Amino acid sequence: MKPDTIEATLPVIDATELRRCLGTFVTGVTVMTALGADGQPEGITANSFSSLSLDPPLIVWSLRLQSRSFQTFKNAKRFAVNILAQDQVSVSNRFATSGVKNFAEVPHSLGLGGVPLIEGCAAYLECSLEATYPGGDHELFVARVERIQMNDKKPLAYGNGGYLGVEVLDKG
Repeated sequence: MKPDTIEATLPVIDATELRRCLGTFVTGVTVMTALGADGQPEGITANSFSSLSLDPPLIVWSLRLQSRSFQTFKNAKRFAVNILAQDQVSVSNRFATSGVKNFAEVPHSLGLGGVPLIEGCAAYLECSLEATYPGGDHELFVARVERIQMNDKKPLAYGNGGYLGVEVLDKG
């Protein structure tokens, strides 16, 4: 069978079913923060985050092109990855809600370049943008990690449509 024939017989993937299938992969929960063109802090909940390289220290995450914060992150020279702790479900929900003044009532400090760091997180990565790449209905952001901080808190996880706790099963 020729490769063209095989591709022609592949089923169409339903977007809702694909989302449900991908949801079985448990991820951490982050809030990406940056400064908008007006100097005001912006943030968005994201679980599309991953390490990319240790040498040099690079991370990658993606953001939907139609996101309300897309232009902020597309134009930002730096941003922070706030890795949420298990007791920060309300923070995740706040930054996942469109049209909310995200930083109202959210304690934070300022990191490199004045980028907000949300208090109480499990960890922080302060980054500078290296490159962006198109990825379907998302844009991929590759960034260099410039400073890290870790706290003694368990991270928040997300999978199967809900928030999850994290438990170490094997120190291997």
